[in-house]
Formats: sequence, C-alpha cells, structure tokens
Amino acid sequence: MDLGMIGLGRMGANMTQRLLRGGHRVVGFDAKAEARVDVEGRGAESSASLESLVANLHAPRTLWMMLPAGDPIDRTIAALVPLLATDDILIDGGNSHYKDTQRRARRLAEQGIHYVDAGTSGGIWGLDGGYSLMIGGSEAVVERLRPIFATLAPARDRGWGRVGPVGAGHFTKMIHNGIEYGLMQAYAEGFSLLQHKREFDLDVHQIAEIWRSGSVVRSWLLDLTANALEQNPTLEGIAPFVADSGEGRWTVAEAMALDVPAPVITLALLARLRSRDADSFADRLLATLRKEFGGHVIKTE
Repeated sequence: MDLGMIGLGRMGANMTQRLLRGGHRVVGFDAKAEARVDVEGRGAESSASLESLVANLHAPRTLWMMLPAGDPIDRTIAALVPLLATDDILIDGGNSHYKDTQRRARRLAEQGIHYVDAGTSGGIWGLDGGYSLMIGGSEAVVERLRPIFATLAPARDRGWGRVGPVGAGHFTKMIHNGIEYGLMQAYAEGFSLLQHKREFDLDVHQIAEIWRSGSVVRSWLLDLTANALEQNPTLEGIAPFVADSGEGRWTVAEAMALDVPAPVITLALLARLRSRDADSFADRLLATLRKEFGGHVIKTE
C-alpha cells in the first residue's frame, strides 16, 4: 500500500521509516528541503510540492498529515482539496482539537473525500517500539487503512484501534495527554520530595531504578525518569519552565463542559503555567500581604 506523508519532522520521518520496514511505499513532502533529503536517505521517495506528491500516488490516494494543530492543517487541506478526488483519504495524525477535526470532515465529505483522525502516541521512540494509535473514522475507511495502522502499531493486533466516528480519535488522544499531565506531575512531586529529604542523602536515580521492577508505579514515564536522572542527577542547567502544547487545556475545558471533576489533571496544568512565571506578581503580592497583616520579613532581590 502506498501513502503520502505530509510533514517530515522527526516523528513523521520515523513513521515513514517504520512504514518502509513494513513493505509500504511512502512518498514524503515537507517544505524544508533538508527534511526531504532525510527521508530519501531512509529509503522513501519525496516530492517538492503537494501537487507532485498527489500525482505520485496511486488512486484512490491516502495522505497522512503530521503537522501542528490549527492553521497549518487548514492551509494544507485548502491546498490539497483541488488536487484530490472522490474516495481519496486524508489522515490527521497530529494533536488537532476534535471539534476542528469534525468540522474538516464535514467539509471534505461534501466532496467525497474521507477524513480520518489518528491520535498518535509514542514520540521519538515509536520507530522501534511502535505507535499507539487512537483512530476516528468510518468503519469501512478504517478497515481499508488496516495495513498501515497494523504496521505502525506495536503489533498487528494490539496498540491500535478504531475508537469511534470522526473526531473520536483526537478526543481520545486529548484525554490521553491530560492523563499524561497528571502522571508526570505526580512523578515530579514525588521525586522532588525525595530530593529535598537531605537527612537521608537519597540517591533518586537508584530509587527510580528500584521502582522500575515490581513496583505498582512502574511505567514508561518512570523509565524515562530513571534515564534522565542517570544522565543528570541534580538536573543542573535545566530551567524550571514546563511548556504545554494545548491538549491539557482542552482536556480541562472538556471536563468543565461535561461537569466531570478532573482536579489532578487541572492542577497539573496549572503547575505548568506556574512554572513560566519567573517574576510572579502574585507571589510578590502574597509576600507584601504577609508583611502588612503579620509584620513578616520580606526578602529583597
């Protein structure tokens, strides 16, 4: 089965390579020439434009987008629509908001183009371990794409599946990432407590390694934690700034819309936002108020 891959960043390039290993033909497109050279070095074909990409695929065509959420997706779809035909399939494997996915699917359906959302987890490690794929789309279209999903997944019969109609894949991936926020925050807080217990002079890397085997808190995130602590036990040189790519915010907004309490995920998101305020006006005001009502000493810079 042949496939067009649009967006050849590290994850898109790795997915392309895994598909090639599975015997698929992949034609890649990226606006950056160096990205196209990279996938050619991995054994894929490449095209310098969307027009040539579509022309190089057998009909009915399947194109997979690995692009940032929002405007890049809409602009790419707008450019592709005149090039595509009835029964072609367009897959969004990025982290789009599920409502945007539903909107795009309705618009494309009017022209007979199928839209599939594939929430994709696995990051840079998916090349060898496989990707977890949460797929939204019609049953018939997803079944047509089975060879691709089965190749990208950790195994042909696990780690992937159709979770519902269009939008369900990105919704599921959004919640997946919200859970990830909570798990990461719990690990961060726990290891911070261990690090601050100076009395015991704990080796946090050793503890992470112990927990990796037999413990109920063992996980891939713990494996990554252990690896990070082995390389840099004190995390020296790393700024305490934690970015977010949007899915946590969307998860919290959905929890509010559905009247479902999600305090752990919400607090984990707030912790990330708090990490960015190196010059916190709120903290300065708190210190001032403590002085005003209690005469507490204020530390000066």
